[in-house]
Amino acid sequence: MSEEIQNDNLLATDEAGASCGCGSSSAAEEHGYTPDKKRYLARLKRIEGQVRGLHRMVDEDTYCIDVLTQVTAVQSALKSVALALLDDHMQHCVLHAAQQGEEEAVEKLDEVSAAVARLVR
Repeated sequence: MSEEIQNDNLLATDEAGASCGCGSSSAAEEHGYTPDKKRYLARLKRIEGQVRGLHRMVDEDTYCIDVLTQVTAVQSALKSVALALLDDHMQHCVLHAAQQGEEEAVEKLDEVSAAVARLVR
């Protein structure tokens, strides 16, 4: 896929946490990010470690600007994951919907539009 999962993408779920809706409805449903799942999980694990580091910094009364610098790094890492997921969603789930027909394609494009709006807030 990419550098650090194409510098990491946006979750292909709606606010309720539903799947992207393409493919079967089984628990093993394939999503756009599925081929890179291990890399996504590794990146999220690193972000989790960064957040734990932030907690430790606050607990140890680290200088405000140093804490803010780390907060910015975590935000950047999460945004990178979000963008990579968004890219995967568009190249897999939206493309699949476009192949299924106009109604499903319009629905997926609306979902992508809403996801982008949430991402840029």
